[in-house]
Amino acid sequence: MKAAWYEKIGAANEVLQIGELEDPIPQAGEVLVEIKASGVNPSDVKTRAGARGELQFPKIIPHSDGGGVITAVGEGVDQDRIGESVWLWNAAFGRADGTCAEMIALPSEQAVNLPDETSFEAAACLGIPASTAFYGMLCDGSVEGQTVLVTGGAGAVGYYGIQLAKWSGANVIATVSGDEKAAIANGAGADLIINYRDDDVATAVKDFTNGHGVDRILEVEFGGNLSVSKEVIKPNGTIAAYGSVAVMEPSLPFYDLMFKGVKLNTYLIYIVSESDRNSIINGLNRAMDDGALKHLVTQTYALDEIIDAHESMESNQVIGNIVVQI
Repeated sequence: MKAAWYEKIGAANEVLQIGELEDPIPQAGEVLVEIKASGVNPSDVKTRAGARGELQFPKIIPHSDGGGVITAVGEGVDQDRIGESVWLWNAAFGRADGTCAEMIALPSEQAVNLPDETSFEAAACLGIPASTAFYGMLCDGSVEGQTVLVTGGAGAVGYYGIQLAKWSGANVIATVSGDEKAAIANGAGADLIINYRDDDVATAVKDFTNGHGVDRILEVEFGGNLSVSKEVIKPNGTIAAYGSVAVMEPSLPFYDLMFKGVKLNTYLIYIVSESDRNSIINGLNRAMDDGALKHLVTQTYALDEIIDAHESMESNQVIGNIVVQI
């Protein structure tokens, strides 16, 4: 099979290779998937560059997300799965072989039935961006009737977060950094869009909520936004945070949060519990069946362009998702 891989950590143009590798063979409990699209996420390029530590395996095929078709199954897997279109999660987490190849063998449960009318490019966005949004927004239960804040509403996660919140019946406030991103958040269905570069976010949120604040925050930058979050979160509200890059070791205003009974939910989508994973999978597929999700695939590359794809992700200039077509 044709694949991209690296055997040492470093810059994309220095370590990524493209060539032929042996076809994988599904073992007991596994399925063999012919990959049609492979999603590129920040974690993929950071791992390749060394931000996640030393090389975990002698040879790594990158990317955790993807979509494709099951072509064979291992012992113990229902033969009826052959021919099934699927989306994949955690394909490269704790594993040497990810989705940036023509084929992958992985545990059957990590290949999820893809709803009809959902493209393989969209499938390649579900394992990390959409799953992160679903967990942060809905794994504590429905937000129906609540008001939620999605920071970074035009980001890969935030875009899904807005849609999932609206699907669940919430009022949604989103923060963005410019007009182009405001248009994207508006297209996702946000009820109020705040440009945090120009506007006072706390004042705008309080005005929109008649001073009550928000029930939940889906947070992309916990430390950088904490001074605002503590002001706008309701008593007994939840801050679900999946990132804090600008301020990696924030000083926590403990008593401000404690006297509001604020719940902090920091999470890593790769290691959520089995029950939460099942909720994510079932919930995302229901949302797609309901036609509730649009997918923001803004750049596509061929496998031979894998270096360009990684460098584009590292540029931090891309709005939406990057997908490699296999």
